[in-house]
Amino acid sequence: MLTSFPGATRAFTLSDFDFVLPEALIAQHPAPERSGSRLLDDANTTPTDRIFRELPSLLNPGDLLVFNDTKVIKARLFGEKPTGGKLELLIERVLGGNQVAAHMRVSKKPEVGTTLALTGAPGTHDKLRATLLGRWPDADGALFRFVLSNDAGDDPHTLMERHGHVPLPPYITHTDSAEDAARYQTVFAKNPGAVAAPTAALHFDNALLAAIDAIGVQRAHVTLHVGAGTFQPVKTENLAEHQMHSEWYDVPLATQQAIVDCRARGGRIVAVGTTTVRTLEAWAQTGQVTGDTHIFITPGFNFQLVDLLITNFHLPKSTLMMLVSAFAGYEHIMALYAHAIHEQYRFFSYGDSMLLTRQQVRVSGKS
Repeated sequence: MLTSFPGATRAFTLSDFDFVLPEALIAQHPAPERSGSRLLDDANTTPTDRIFRELPSLLNPGDLLVFNDTKVIKARLFGEKPTGGKLELLIERVLGGNQVAAHMRVSKKPEVGTTLALTGAPGTHDKLRATLLGRWPDADGALFRFVLSNDAGDDPHTLMERHGHVPLPPYITHTDSAEDAARYQTVFAKNPGAVAAPTAALHFDNALLAAIDAIGVQRAHVTLHVGAGTFQPVKTENLAEHQMHSEWYDVPLATQQAIVDCRARGGRIVAVGTTTVRTLEAWAQTGQVTGDTHIFITPGFNFQLVDLLITNFHLPKSTLMMLVSAFAGYEHIMALYAHAIHEQYRFFSYGDSMLLTRQQVRVSGKS
């Protein structure tokens, strides 16, 4: 984990990343059309209010858009203990051998070895159950290890797809619906494993992707399985004391080559979402193309790959607020957020987005 912040203009604390957001600006549902959401364009001297489908006009032939192709799984399951007490599981990882690692919400934790009866989807007769094996990955872990099973021997992904619920973020107050199953997922989602969507990519539809291809912008994909930790608040005023959550990522060989080619032709690397930034910069920092990352990006971070960033608006005091502040500059980000609130942009997962230029690029005038 990065615990020092070289290059930062001053020492930042948690309170620096707080702001007041009217509750009415927290989007509870997606825009009627994916590409019909709003886009705050940071490319000019003053911010410009646009519609997301205008994005191709802001890109150059030879640029490279990098997406996160993770797929959100129906990771939320409900059930009860043998004593009748209600519980909720949020499955974070499928471990193999029908074992899963999950968060458990329950009034009193059951003993190791307890089998929990889970609620099946209406009209099905699966005897869905989860047997508690202990904590994961060790005795101090925040997750619990279960065997998820039914009488038919189906694998966890099949069982979650049939019986699970879309793991909507905690600030979305409605119960998941068919709309959420369709819209809390990118149109190119491929690799199942995320419990939160890479939300900046939710604005892309097939027509917009075709328009981007038509102007000579290249596309590539990475995978980062977004974990529930992305919504966890930072609790330490001293940022260096924060323990960053772990997420699994992969940078395919084709994407590695696409980045080399983009640099060679003078194109810009445009990350779609903070999860893509974390993946690319974790790879650049460590040389590890696949595995777990705890990368914590705060002001002063030395970005090695990403030139532009498409991102939604983030929670106050979150690690993602720190990331975008590191990328575009703290004062600049706070001014953009003030503009977005004044203009009543919609915030968070189902909200609107920004196109940000990396601070060093914007200052040098080479964007």
